[in-house]
Amino acid sequence: MAGNDLGSLLGSLLGGGGQSGGSGAGGILGSLIGALASGKGGAGAGNGTNPLGGLLDMLTKSGLVDQAQSWVATGDNQPVSGAQIAEALPDETLQKVAAEAGVSPQEAADEIAQSLPQAVDKLTPNGSLPQGGSLEDIIRRQQL
Repeated sequence: MAGNDLGSLLGSLLGGGGQSGGSGAGGILGSLIGALASGKGGAGAGNGTNPLGGLLDMLTKSGLVDQAQSWVATGDNQPVSGAQIAEALPDETLQKVAAEAGVSPQEAADEIAQSLPQAVDKLTPNGSLPQGGSLEDIIRRQQL
C-alpha cells in the first residue's frame, strides 16, 4: 500500500529508520497523508499529487495558522496538541488513520501532533512548500 511506503519514507525522514515496518510516527503520518491524498480527508483537492499543502490549509482554517506557519518557516516550531489535531482533521480521516495504525483516534491524534511539526519542518527547509513531484519524490529529495 502506498501509505506504508510513504510511512517508511516519513519514518526515515523523522529519524525512525523504518524499524517498525511503517508503524509508529511515520506510519501514522503516511496513513494520514494517504487518506488526504485519496480525497477522503478533503485536503487533497487542488494540490495535485502533494497533499501537504492541503493538510496545512486544513490546519490553518482550523485556527492553527501560527503553528502551521512556524513549521514551514525557518526557526522554532510551535507545538500543537492532539486535541487540536483531532479538531482540525475530519473525524472520518482520523478514524481511518487510527484503525490502520491499530490505535485509538486520540492516540493517533497525539502521535500526529508530536511528529507533524518535525515532518513539515524537514520537508520545507527553505521556508516554503516544495513544488513539483509527488510527496514521495519530495521526501526522497530532502533525504539526499
